[in-house]
Amino acid sequence: MIEYLQPQQTTMRRLISTFLTALAFVLTLPAALPHAAGQSALPSAGAEPRISGFDVKPVSQPSPGNELLFTLYGSPGGSARVQIAGAGSVLLDETDPGVYEGAYTIRQRDRISAASTATVNLRVGNRVASSVLDESLIAGAAAPRPVVSSTGAAADTPVIERFDVAPANRLEPGADLFFTLNGTPGGTASVRIAGLAGKLVLDEVRRGVYEGSYDLRPRDHIAPDAQVTANLRVGDHEATRVLERPLVAPSNRPVSTSQRAVDSCLHCGVVESINPVEVKGNGSYVGKIAGGVVGAILGSQIGQGGGRTAAQIAGAVGGAVAGNEIEKRTRTTTHYEVVVRLANGGTQTISYASTPPFTVGQRVRVENGELRAA
Repeated sequence: MIEYLQPQQTTMRRLISTFLTALAFVLTLPAALPHAAGQSALPSAGAEPRISGFDVKPVSQPSPGNELLFTLYGSPGGSARVQIAGAGSVLLDETDPGVYEGAYTIRQRDRISAASTATVNLRVGNRVASSVLDESLIAGAAAPRPVVSSTGAAADTPVIERFDVAPANRLEPGADLFFTLNGTPGGTASVRIAGLAGKLVLDEVRRGVYEGSYDLRPRDHIAPDAQVTANLRVGDHEATRVLERPLVAPSNRPVSTSQRAVDSCLHCGVVESINPVEVKGNGSYVGKIAGGVVGAILGSQIGQGGGRTAAQIAGAVGGAVAGNEIEKRTRTTTHYEVVVRLANGGTQTISYASTPPFTVGQRVRVENGELRAA
């Protein structure tokens, strides 16, 4: 009996070793599949994700059952999660490309106060961007903590010297609103548009010059005369200013050649980089079942009685993992982010589902959220 089992055990070891080798090979398929599909492989260093706005609809009281509604604007195709100090976290859904929304229901055990902070992480590929909410979760309360100025010292009340917009011809999906603010340097600037959830963060592209753009989306409902308010915070002091012109260029007033040149320059730039972003698909039960069947068949060839049953179970589990992994790899998609360095020093990122018809260094123009050769 012992002499009969020894060859069987040897055969079992060999088959298990062969199966594990095959499983290891399956797990190396991600690098090969994009090339087999005619796609370029994703470099290990992808584009840095960008957060252009993070906002909350606060609650009047942090009572159980009340909801905090979060909105994030940033790079599309990512995964966003908000962590609330004194409470839990909530995953935001991408309701539109680059727009993430989610609601957190306050629970009995949560301890949310006016000083509670909320931090959002936006992950795209293997890169993560973070932002801390600069307002309270409770309506009417002061910001949870002061924003420290670049000098680290308490700042005097900041000043907004100029706040302007390059108006759109029409407020329609794809139209681009480009905002400029001149004021005290080293601060944090943002813009709120009446009728639009959330706010737009402006980048300080030069000392005391803050810029940012917003591409209108199909669900946006913004009136041409909507109130637009800029906020500039330096240290623990703030300044606000209301836009003094409509968001739509008047159609009954001729636009001068010089004004056209200025507006055109705002949207001109050079392609700075083209970054492929790989999005892995989700494996389904089909892949798991197919892999499990193959693994069970392999296991059935091993041993007798209880030994064969154990090998079938091990083969089915390993096969399910391998089958699920294969299906996830075959469903992987790649989109491309084109980063444009604008003539005014700012940047804008445009996403493409396939390889974009541009090259790094090429002069382009942003029109209605799309790129055109300049």
